[in-house]
Amino acid sequence: MKKIALIPARYAATRFPGKLMQKLGDQTVILSTYRSTVQTGLFDDVAVVCDSEIIYNEITGNGGKAVMSRREHECGTDRIAEALDAFPDAEIIVNVQGDEPFTSKAPMEKLLRVFEGADGAAVQVASLMQVLSDPVAIADPNYVKVAVDLRDNALFFSRSPIPYHRDQQAKPVYYEHIGIYAFRRQTLIDFTQLPVSPLEAAEKIECLRYLENGIRMKMVVTEYMGVEIDTPEDLLKAEQYLAGKSAKY
Repeated sequence: MKKIALIPARYAATRFPGKLMQKLGDQTVILSTYRSTVQTGLFDDVAVVCDSEIIYNEITGNGGKAVMSRREHECGTDRIAEALDAFPDAEIIVNVQGDEPFTSKAPMEKLLRVFEGADGAAVQVASLMQVLSDPVAIADPNYVKVAVDLRDNALFFSRSPIPYHRDQQAKPVYYEHIGIYAFRRQTLIDFTQLPVSPLEAAEKIECLRYLENGIRMKMVVTEYMGVEIDTPEDLLKAEQYLAGKSAKY
């Protein structure tokens, strides 16, 4: 299967405008995400799909590949679907959020593996999650939580803590949704034909559109993926995380 990674990049992010052009170490957030995705060595092609010449020039000026969106989009998945015309042979498309600068090989490899074999033939879309143990983060609406069934299929995504911990004798596991998705080509195309769904609109979580339309999403547990940058505070955490990583080498 030909596999590509597309990185949707919106310049005017609602919670942190211009965040993708903020410096993280010696390069911008979006360039860090692009390079770390390329360095996994898992993809036949990697490109940033953007709405801004600033981001386009940042990527192409540093030897990378970028595609300009032709119109406005409600979410990143819609944005990368528009760019599929430039990649006619792609069978599996991975959506890597532009604010995931610490993207690494092992989680991506694990995500791609769920499409293989007899069981994998039934998987149309999959995504990553990691265990969330910090009570402050569990309560923080900037951390999207996901509840799964016994086969790790998503039941619901929310900015609220799910499940609600009513029985103090129970020990629920909380998972944070990592904004990296993998789609079969037709599934991604079909997504764009579906209108924004009610729960998606309420929560501002695009993958709820799948669940509301009865499309199963396979979740893959991964180790800590670093810091996803949604707010200025996250950027500070990312700088500390990067400094810690650098100190090990």
